[in-house]
Amino acid sequence: MSNTDSGFSGKVAFIWSLAETLRGDVKSHEYGQFVLPFLVLRRLECALEPTKDQVIAKAESIKGSSPATAEPVLKKTAGQRFYNTSPLDLTKLLNDPANIAANMRTYVTAFSPGVTEVLEAYGFDEKITRLDKAELLYTFVSKFADLDLSEKAVSNREIGMMFEELLRRFSEMSNETAGEHFTPREVIRLMVNILLSEDDKALSGAKPVRTLYDPACGTGGMLTIAQEHLYEMNPDAVLQVYGQELNPETWAIARSDFLIQDQDPDRIALGNSLADNDGFEKEKFDYLLANPPFGVDWSKYKDPIEKESKVLGHSGRYGPGLPRVSDGSLLFLMHMLSKFKEVDDNPATVDIIEGGTRMAIVFSGSPLFSGSAGGGESEIRRYVIENDLLEGIVALPDQLFYNTGISTYFWILSNRKRPENVGKIFLVDAREEFTKMRKSLGEKRKMISEEQIGGITRLYAEATGLLHD
Repeated sequence: MSNTDSGFSGKVAFIWSLAETLRGDVKSHEYGQFVLPFLVLRRLECALEPTKDQVIAKAESIKGSSPATAEPVLKKTAGQRFYNTSPLDLTKLLNDPANIAANMRTYVTAFSPGVTEVLEAYGFDEKITRLDKAELLYTFVSKFADLDLSEKAVSNREIGMMFEELLRRFSEMSNETAGEHFTPREVIRLMVNILLSEDDKALSGAKPVRTLYDPACGTGGMLTIAQEHLYEMNPDAVLQVYGQELNPETWAIARSDFLIQDQDPDRIALGNSLADNDGFEKEKFDYLLANPPFGVDWSKYKDPIEKESKVLGHSGRYGPGLPRVSDGSLLFLMHMLSKFKEVDDNPATVDIIEGGTRMAIVFSGSPLFSGSAGGGESEIRRYVIENDLLEGIVALPDQLFYNTGISTYFWILSNRKRPENVGKIFLVDAREEFTKMRKSLGEKRKMISEEQIGGITRLYAEATGLLHD
């Protein structure tokens, strides 16, 4: 094991051990809500340390300037996408134990708006109050103050992996809610493998740039693993990832991940992407990836969705039809189809399809079978098939997800099918490709091993003709 691996594992173990100090004062399913924002805070603090004095001096010199004027100046001085104008830091907070809660509030409110917005979504002020009441705030601050999370000690890629590993562990502790925001890692890896498999040639060049969007990104796990996978394919490749999330706290986690990896946090939007709050209304993407909630009731957003369908028709997102109000899964599919890029009819390289979009989306069985002929679901399926957008469906084992034991599928859609696959839909039965888990996690009793992920990926590639090239 390399020093980097040892350091990485040691830091994860250390941070995980901090959660144990909360036992008795905080419920176990809440541990992550306390630990993760502190991890974010310390990473940002370490990143700002080299320019802290200059930022404080610059803030003093431009005092009275409008936020619109001051913010870009302070970001430039900090050399980051964020800044903090307080002379305090976690170490200095320890010098005044009696006032640590008040001083910490002063410190965190001195961050730039993008950071304070995330901490507010975490409910960080309330977390300070609870830790202070339990006489744990000093301990928490002192432990994190000793943790070196500078980029020299932990790279952007490593901090992202650390965040994702801790998030996975905390999600497994809260089985009753994990499935709402957390997709099992092996399911994401399989989806990403198949999603990117068509592009091996295009992605092997010198620093290719691609974009990926998840309209129901939860904590950002799909975006993180897609980046990891592309990095493994080509360390020089750049994947610009975008996401939108409805739940404020879950959005905060995803946005935090972007902040600590020095990615643009504005690429994680807050709000309902299906109604009238599409954070990337004019954007188109190379890849789309999502695990929308199963059987989500969309009656709360019925009016703007029905209005868009009626007024815009096929020039909007919902022209093909609307599913029943009790299950909005197919609304996500139509929203994602609206993000498809046009295919380049004159590619520079004959054997590489350029332009266009591929997408993978997880569904229960409902979008496959529900609805009568002529109904909303049926008309949406008709639109997808008649426009030859459905490339394949992979049937997954049951009991894979944390909050449901039902059978699941993921659909692969594309407007850039290989010529020999036009008019075809590939069905892959992977229901028996699983390994029994020694210990259940909520409803999750099965997993897909790395070997099985490779086997299913090869099976799909063989069916679609990739292995015969």
